[in-house]
Amino acid sequence: MKKSIFFILIGIVAALSVFIAYRLSPPFLQHLDNKLKDSRFLLRGPTKPVSKVVVVAIDNKSINELGRWPWSRSRVAELVKNLAAYGVKVSALDIVFSEPEGKGDTLFAASLESAGNVVLGYFFRDEDQPVEPAALEQLSSAKVKLLKLDSDVTSVPINEYKNLTLNIPQLGAKALDFGFFNQFADSDGVFRKSPLLLLYNGDIFPSLALKALRYHYKSEIMLNIAVFGVSTLSMGSHTLPVNEHGELSLNYYGPTGSFTTVSAVDVIKKRVEPELLKDSIAFVGATEIGIYDVRNTPFDPALPGVEIHATVAANSIENRFVIKDGRSAVLEMLSILALPVILSLLLSLVPGTLAGLGIFAAVSALFIAFNYLLFSRYLIDITLFYPLFSLSLSQLGSEAYRNLIVEKKGRSLKKAFSSYVSPDLVRQIEKDPDKLVLGGEQREISILFSDIRGFTTLSEGLSPQDLVRLLNEYLNPMTRIVLDEKGTLDKFIGDAVMAIYNAPLDLLDHPAAACRSAVRMIETLSELNSGFSARGMNTIDIGIGINTGPAVVGNMGADIRFDYTAIGDSVNLASRLEGLNKYYGSHILVSEDARKMVNDERFSFREIDSVKVKGKHLPVVIYELMTDKSGILAEFDTGLSSYRAREFDKAEKIFAKLADIFDDEVSRLYLERCREYLASPPPEDWDGVYTAKTK
Repeated sequence: MKKSIFFILIGIVAALSVFIAYRLSPPFLQHLDNKLKDSRFLLRGPTKPVSKVVVVAIDNKSINELGRWPWSRSRVAELVKNLAAYGVKVSALDIVFSEPEGKGDTLFAASLESAGNVVLGYFFRDEDQPVEPAALEQLSSAKVKLLKLDSDVTSVPINEYKNLTLNIPQLGAKALDFGFFNQFADSDGVFRKSPLLLLYNGDIFPSLALKALRYHYKSEIMLNIAVFGVSTLSMGSHTLPVNEHGELSLNYYGPTGSFTTVSAVDVIKKRVEPELLKDSIAFVGATEIGIYDVRNTPFDPALPGVEIHATVAANSIENRFVIKDGRSAVLEMLSILALPVILSLLLSLVPGTLAGLGIFAAVSALFIAFNYLLFSRYLIDITLFYPLFSLSLSQLGSEAYRNLIVEKKGRSLKKAFSSYVSPDLVRQIEKDPDKLVLGGEQREISILFSDIRGFTTLSEGLSPQDLVRLLNEYLNPMTRIVLDEKGTLDKFIGDAVMAIYNAPLDLLDHPAAACRSAVRMIETLSELNSGFSARGMNTIDIGIGINTGPAVVGNMGADIRFDYTAIGDSVNLASRLEGLNKYYGSHILVSEDARKMVNDERFSFREIDSVKVKGKHLPVVIYELMTDKSGILAEFDTGLSSYRAREFDKAEKIFAKLADIFDDEVSRLYLERCREYLASPPPEDWDGVYTAKTK
């Protein structure tokens, strides 16, 4: 839990840091975000607009047949006239006619008046430009007329210009309306939004595309301005989701040529299928690269500017807007704030860096897929970079904490424990060191003590080198057995071995593990003795004591040296049981508490006594873990029951038989007791308990 809290705190810090960056939106980060979002268009691929929006292109074909641009006004007059004849609903010219031409202007003005459906283009500029008063007066009719401002609005955050270039009054007088064709790129030079409104001389003016839509819908433009900026922009029941600056995010259909495109020369020479143009909005503009009216977009670095106007109109008619509003803002903030915290929590649950990278990749991939699904299916535009940035910071912070703190602690513990716990336990400790409580805790453990019998006498007959060699040959396999059974080698005490089970990490079958270790030790000792005998060395014998019970385990010692060990009565009893093997002539003695918890049918136990060990007041029932002579069990139990029932003559016969047939030391011990009690019966309150006089 403590580790998880640290990971979550790292996630929270990452989330808040990126959220601040998101709110400040520095240009270089916004540039990265825009580039990532552009990739969604490429992944989605081109789509075909279904609305009746047509591009009439002044293209290479038209230039080749009719000559270089600009054409004469009479030629443009033919174009306007024929578009009307084809049944075009609105003709929007992405062209400005700012200089007089003479006779051609008269013909062009007549065609504008005859068509009655032409919206002329103009543009705002920063440079000073003389403007004819008549033209400026004509433009005043193009401003937004239905305008509602909230009472506390003092300024409007729409781009404002002080200068502009207009059509000559002779032409403007005959046009249906006017719309500006300015476009603005983002800081990286890519056109992702289109301004539908601009401010000039205190009035708000619509774009060419917006004016074309106004006549397509046959409804006046209605604009609401709130304190923060543009609130709503609509035409009748049709609303365009512009931002506070009056800009519309563009849902591009594809690269150049995505719209139905006809050559201007084919319109002039009447070579177009009528169905292509009937009841359409026709945007007339240059697509020839040499004229250089191109824009860099996510799909195409050289999209003709006229296709941006067509995109605005088609998005509106088809209601296929990229949605960037309060809903997308909430999703963005949730993604930035929640994802790194979730990732950090998941990272706290996995064991290492490799798994953490997998989790990071999975969460990032899920978010990218979710983001793309929102965009491709619902056209909801939410940031890609900032959530991925917050996930990356969370990943880096979490892994730094894991490597600098958690895994460093794990490596330190691995170094400390590798010499006396099994490799499996070392790996668990390294993966999750917080499972360890090293300051001391009370828990139920099983304790095993083993000791070489008569070691003092044995050592007196050996040189120091031979003694060390003997001990190493004995202790090495005994240690491996403890570690194989997932025990912890507590310590060597001269020739004695102390091992604990179920500490420092949990081991569910710890009493059985201790018993398995004891049996394997006896079997291994037999193999060792065979080798010793073959080399002319003395053989050795060992006694083992096993107990299960509560003990205090942890790092104990002085400031300059400490060991992980266990202390308590349970430990002392295991040591006493090991010593009692000398008295009973047995090899493995197990306490009643340990015996009750061992359900392995491979083990055979016989109860051999109820004894008061040194240092304890209450008797302890002890069992021998049999490694051979299992056929003795039933008859021995009968003899023990007779002994405790004070039927010493009956018990004597049974034990004498068992001692003779099985060469059983325990039976010989009881045979001597029976003869003593037959000669001198015990007192009336005798309970059959033996009191050990030594450790």
